[in-house]
Amino acid sequence: MSNYHIKNLEEYFQVYRKSVREPENFWEEIAEEHFVWREKWNKVLEWDFKKPEIKWFEGAKFNITENCLDRFLPMRKDKTAILFEPNDPEVEAEHITYSQLHERVCRMANVLIEGGIEKGDRVCIYLPMIPELAISVLACARIGAIHSVVFAGFSSSALAARINDCDAQCVITSDGSFRGDKVIDLKGIVDQALQECTGVKTVYVVERTGNKIEMENGRDKWLQPLLDEAYADCDAVVMDAEDPLFILYTSGSTGKPKGMVHSCAGYMVYAAYTFKNIFQYKEGDIYWCTADIGWITGHSYIVYGPLLNGATTVMFEGVPSYPDYDRFWQVVEKHKVNQFYTAPTAIRALAKEKLEYVEKYDLTSLKVLGTVGEPINEEAWHWYNNNVGKGKSPIVDTWWQTETGGIMISPIPYVTPTTPTYATLPFIGVQPALMDDEGNEIKGNQVSGKLCIKFPWPSMARTIWGDHERFRNTYFDVFENKYFTGDGALRDGVGYYRITGRVDDVIIVSGHNLGTAPIEDSINEHPAVAESAVVGFPHEIKGNALYGFVILKETGESRDRENLRKEINLQIAEQIGPIAKLQKIQFVPGLPKTRSGKIMRRILRKIASNDAENLGDISTLLNPEIVEDIKAEVL
Repeated sequence: MSNYHIKNLEEYFQVYRKSVREPENFWEEIAEEHFVWREKWNKVLEWDFKKPEIKWFEGAKFNITENCLDRFLPMRKDKTAILFEPNDPEVEAEHITYSQLHERVCRMANVLIEGGIEKGDRVCIYLPMIPELAISVLACARIGAIHSVVFAGFSSSALAARINDCDAQCVITSDGSFRGDKVIDLKGIVDQALQECTGVKTVYVVERTGNKIEMENGRDKWLQPLLDEAYADCDAVVMDAEDPLFILYTSGSTGKPKGMVHSCAGYMVYAAYTFKNIFQYKEGDIYWCTADIGWITGHSYIVYGPLLNGATTVMFEGVPSYPDYDRFWQVVEKHKVNQFYTAPTAIRALAKEKLEYVEKYDLTSLKVLGTVGEPINEEAWHWYNNNVGKGKSPIVDTWWQTETGGIMISPIPYVTPTTPTYATLPFIGVQPALMDDEGNEIKGNQVSGKLCIKFPWPSMARTIWGDHERFRNTYFDVFENKYFTGDGALRDGVGYYRITGRVDDVIIVSGHNLGTAPIEDSINEHPAVAESAVVGFPHEIKGNALYGFVILKETGESRDRENLRKEINLQIAEQIGPIAKLQKIQFVPGLPKTRSGKIMRRILRKIASNDAENLGDISTLLNPEIVEDIKAEVL
């Protein structure tokens, strides 16, 4: 059926029109023809953005892992499902076939069952990018446990907050992880986190680095001996369409991280359908997304999307700069990669290096290039297009979020003509709207506004774990009867969308969403600090970097400033993770505030971005004189 695999622009417009005019009929056709169900749904869609409540394929019974694994065993059992490329290029890559993956998932599922994990229980996974990470995710899905993957670069306190928030009773980790030439003690981080977590009964430990670690008697168990003893088959637990599949935490602009809950059926249908089209995946292709499974990109486009299409998906343990800056291109040549999906941050970092790193490899296998995590700037787009794609591999600049579950605005390669820095057209079934500050939709082209979506799509998050009110307030209360993305966008003369950035206090650094509130909380805990404000400023590699304006207490005024900067960043790294460290820290006598006490971040962003001549009217500030003091000392 052509609806499932769009091949030209005329077909895109035809299918898109159908998807927005008859959304229920459209998605029902996709769901019926391309997936295995135990029982069919009673109703395709029921929704109310005021509550908000969204239900897709209600009443359907199925299991997502039967659609990822079991159904492919008759014809694809010997095909590589996961191609694991280790951190060390001297170590041989591992090819895990569909039948081997099925067996390893079943064994892991049986270990979890033996450990008392049942449908609905939460399992926290804190692992490096090794096959056991994908296997643990699928094993949870097989038995109906809700997986919560935490990126293995987060600190112990960030890990503890996530474990406690979802009340996980089990953690899966490893003795350590390789990252370039470093070995990171993951188990030590877990041990520290669990001092604050009373609900965790079991910790399963994968042996990866041979690191010497502490094992707590009765709680900690080496995983491999248990897998060796476990049965190689495990019946998939029958799930309802709207049962939770996973929780994934994303930074909020205030307070604690938000545990976005994604349900089973809608997520499955949308992840599979977007993967097939946006990467134009064809049988026999080798697909590689360089993200970590700790982020939504890894969930949807390393694990679920590819496996739901019977694809071969590459899992890469390493970093783009180890052993040298040619590692990505060496892997592309070695495995004859056809689709390559990475972050603008990585592209900018590699573009700074010698061109011979790229030129010495045969990249002719590449058919599609992609970017994710933030809008790609024009210079990086052209470098990627000219030197990696050689002008023949279209770039899909994809816009989406943890909350959306799947790609929302993107070119379809060989279908949509691309324009640098533009995510181009909405994906099938996605109905975007640009809104003004008064809550009116801005019609026509050559306009800009706040980006909303006015109709549900199957993979959208259903709630924030344990806090549905926050879900409603954050996404559905801002604009009536619409999902508010938190991003600004413009629509050009032909209807292409360009994402212009966050409109709240979440900053995207190297593709990671970082809320300013938890970073400021961390800074303010330093004994020398009275108050702080964190904003983003443009950075040629990271896209954005973090700039901290810090007011010192009287006791901190006499301290050495350079040491203070180091201490503050160390504290942030320990409490949140190294990715949240500040690029610049400026000590200031005060912060620009409104008369109600709100920090005017707009002014600080301008100052941090060296645009202090265009501050606009500052006369309404409580303390306008402070602006000149800050400008005089800007770093």
